Amino acid sequence: MVSILKYVFTPFARNPLAKMHYSSGVSIRLLPSYKCSFEDPVHVIACATYQADDNGQVDLSRDPSLGGSFTGVEPMGLFWALKADVVSCKFALTDVTRPALVDIEVVSDNRVIAKVTNERHCLTDGVRRIPVTEGRIRGTLFMPPGKGPFPGILDTYVFRGGPFELRAALLAKRGFAVFALAFQAYQDLPKRADKFHLEYFEEGIDFLRQQPEVKDQKIGLVSISKSGDLALSMATFLPGISATVWINGCNANTLVPIYYKDICVPALLFDVKRAKMTPLGLLDIGDVMNDPMSEEGLPSLIPIERASGNFMFIMSEADRNWQSAYYAKLACERLKAYGKNNYELVRYEKAGHFIEVPYMPFCLANFHAAANQVVYFGGEPKAHSEAQLDAWKRMVNFFKKHLTATDDDCRSKL
Repeated sequence: MVSILKYVFTPFARNPLAKMHYSSGVSIRLLPSYKCSFEDPVHVIACATYQADDNGQVDLSRDPSLGGSFTGVEPMGLFWALKADVVSCKFALTDVTRPALVDIEVVSDNRVIAKVTNERHCLTDGVRRIPVTEGRIRGTLFMPPGKGPFPGILDTYVFRGGPFELRAALLAKRGFAVFALAFQAYQDLPKRADKFHLEYFEEGIDFLRQQPEVKDQKIGLVSISKSGDLALSMATFLPGISATVWINGCNANTLVPIYYKDICVPALLFDVKRAKMTPLGLLDIGDVMNDPMSEEGLPSLIPIERASGNFMFIMSEADRNWQSAYYAKLACERLKAYGKNNYELVRYEKAGHFIEVPYMPFCLANFHAAANQVVYFGGEPKAHSEAQLDAWKRMVNFFKKHLTATDDDCRSKL
């Protein structure tokens, strides 16, 4: 008799495969694989070999993997070790209304002796998904169940410009009203902007504030990569931004100039001659950007000392998209030099560029919208997975601290 646990889970279930039962003493291999056939063609897979105990049980929280994608006791190893069958592909859950399907096969003596499909749900617990086409702005609003009022967060993603609905949906599950804002290459927005106007993002924030379920006094921002400097500009030049999470971004404006009223922050320049190839044959652009502290880079620096809100800088030291660890350090040093202590710095030594929600498959390389080709993003799978889990907890707590605390709460802590 062989049985395997069927489990419907979110990305935050610690042990989605708790115990499995097999014939006593049998050696088996587990092979989980994601498939996202409704939209995303990327296929990711992992494998691990286990020895069942005398009772015919394998307990992933107790029993070590003897080989495969990882070894040792790793309760979530079957998920953090998932790799794309093509190294230059990034797995993404692009339709949050439908679950990603995780096929898990049990193999013994080269025979599949059990198989089950588990479901990974993103839109759960009454969270509402509301497409937004309001004036110029485009994106998707996610509302927690209930009447609110809820703290509001504006979510912006990478240079390709579309909304990152997965993170927004999961933050809504934690009690935040989240507007995933697109800023290019989405619906009728420009395919590739040659400049950004901060007024567009201001409209997105105003739209979020105007929702009757949203607390309008305090707004948070969450960003990654290119949108990191967009978030710093919003926090600097726009009023009412109380909390900004910056993930592996830059402290200077990058790629295209940004305008706000009579202000223009030019883009930090780069030199493609500094790109190099990795031993895997992947393009490494980690050193391409000019130094923001160089004479020509200084005008691109964002004057974040003007911001009244709080910052969380999350950086990966193994990021090879660009020098995000250096940029985070510069941002903190600038705030400190101006007498500010409104920042937290979170450092991950071996994580790569894309720190996203917990247990998403590690992305070593993928197509880069700005470089217009596949590039290397750095990092190690296990360390990166641990960083994603830790960063998620820190981010949620950061937003709770700075978006839900009342003025009386803040005064009581002084």
